[in-house]
Amino acid sequence: MISAQEKLFTIEDIYALPEGERAELIDGQIYYMAPPSRKHQRLAGELFAVIREYIQKKGSHCEVDIAPFAVFLNEHDRTYVEPDISVICDPDKLDDKGCNGAPDWILEIVSPGSRQMDYFIKLFKYRSAGVREYWIVDPEKNRITVWNFESNHTEEFSFSDSVPAGIYEDFTINFSKLNL
Repeated sequence: MISAQEKLFTIEDIYALPEGERAELIDGQIYYMAPPSRKHQRLAGELFAVIREYIQKKGSHCEVDIAPFAVFLNEHDRTYVEPDISVICDPDKLDDKGCNGAPDWILEIVSPGSRQMDYFIKLFKYRSAGVREYWIVDPEKNRITVWNFESNHTEEFSFSDSVPAGIYEDFTINFSKLNL
């Protein structure tokens, strides 16, 4: 239960933030985001490019988006996230503002300030919202943790492994070949 002093924020509060300030909204609480590091951005760009190339070659109707990209996980106005990479296979979820509902596949790249958010808060939110697959890419630990929520299976890989994407039968990302 929320105490009388604790304010619940909405998406309108996110839109009212000063220009250039980024934050996410989870269950009515605002979580401010520090600017990503160069390493974080290079990794996000490489992963986005590999996934986009696969989707284009496959002729898939799925769309891949890179942060900042708005994901409204629930129908209420108290949860708004910007995953590093989102893959959405239902075009009806997409509009000019972003994705309304759970993406099929989300990848979060851990930064020093996002560790608790990525490993705990977002893990729970993504699972309960209906995300099919969630990857936590942790450069500091040289680890990729893959949660396949459909099969209730978790697996860990290193940056020297090829990691299979569960939402596609024939797609893996060879982390050792990424240009980092």
